[in-house]
Formats: sequence, C-alpha cells, structure tokens
Amino acid sequence: MDGKVAIVTGAGSGMGRAIAQTLGGLGFKMALIGRRKGALEETAASLSGEYLVHPADLSEPDQCTAMIEAVVARWGRIDVLVNNAGVNRKKRACADTEREDWDAVVRTNLDGVFFCTRAALPTMRAQREGQIINISSGAGRRPSAISGVAYSAAKHGVHVMTFMLNDEEWKNGIRASVIAPGEVATPIMEQRPQVPPRETWADMLQPQDIAEAVRYLVSLPKRVLVDELSIRPSVRRTG
Repeated sequence: MDGKVAIVTGAGSGMGRAIAQTLGGLGFKMALIGRRKGALEETAASLSGEYLVHPADLSEPDQCTAMIEAVVARWGRIDVLVNNAGVNRKKRACADTEREDWDAVVRTNLDGVFFCTRAALPTMRAQREGQIINISSGAGRRPSAISGVAYSAAKHGVHVMTFMLNDEEWKNGIRASVIAPGEVATPIMEQRPQVPPRETWADMLQPQDIAEAVRYLVSLPKRVLVDELSIRPSVRRTG
C-alpha cells in the first residue's frame, strides 16, 4: 500500500482512529478528517507515516469539497475514502425528535457521506480506480428504538447510496462497500438516552474489529466487490 492515499473521516476517536492507525500501518498516506483538530492531532501522533490533518464540518458541502481539494493538492490522488464520521442525539423517538436533532444526525451521517463521495469521484474517475468504504450500522438494515428514527433513516440511506455507487461507477473502476456494525464500544455510546453499563462494553464490538474489516476490504484484488459487510457482537443485548 506504500504511496497510496486514504482519507478517513471521524478520525479523531473510536472507529475512525483505529481505521486510520490500521491503514497507516499498511503504508497508506493518511488524511485525517474531523471537527476537532486536537483529537485529529492525537491520532496523527500515533502514526509513523505521512499524514495530513484537516479539520472540517462534513455537514457542510463546501468544507467537504475543500477537504478533498486539500488532499489532492498534497498527494495528487485518492485511493481509499472511508466515510466514518457519525453522530446521534439523546432524543430518538419520532414524537420526541426535534428538527435540530434530525438535521444534526442526517446532515452528518447521510449528507456528509454524499458530499465527501461526490467531491472525491472526479479524482477517482480520472485515476480509473478508487475504493469507497462507508461505515454504516446494523440500524441501517434493522431500524430500532435504541438507534432512533433519524439515525436509522440516515444509515439506511448510506446503504442505498453504496449500492447506487456500484451500479453507476463500476465502469470507472470504482468500488464501494458498506460495513454495518452492531454495537461498538466507542464514545457514541455516551449519547444514548440510557448509557449501557460499562461492564457490558467489553462484550461489544471494539473499534479495532471494524478496522480489521476495513483492512480486509482494502486488501482484496480489484476484481472482488463486497457490497455489504454485516458484523455483530456474539453477545446479544436488549437495551
């Protein structure tokens, strides 16, 4: 993977940090994207290779475009785009979700994936190759009250977008995959209306588990397309 370029959004913590560390370990030049510059710099400090720290609010299309332009200006190409950034809110039921909550979740979890992908496509098309990996959720396939209406709807949209990309872009050498994890022990758990007891977090998927799935996808030959990868904890929780 030496010389190849990967972008990871939401790289300041949790799955994004683990994915960036894993891809960096494979030799990728890493573009670390997220809202919090300090957190991104902490991730960068754990890398041994070349990196770019670029703070951005991915709910804003102009900032997504500027981020892609910065990466291309630095390295001239984009081999892998991992759309990982995601948020949720405390109010999750249809009757309780305020407009502000809906906008915050959908703009980041769905619109941000679209904005980043759309901005990266011209470069990948010019290269005649590229890989897009979207980190979704099991809620994208099986909506639940725990995940909430806005989060479930946005993640379902990410699945749809992934399949549409493969229908439209295969002729340009571009492949897209969506990873749908179950519960992962990351800071987003703290945003739940009822935070799961800490002693249960060890039974959840861990950020490195998702990073290993990304490692698997980027290691596959170009002839192989994995549309969707579902990963769940072996321990079932109900709340």
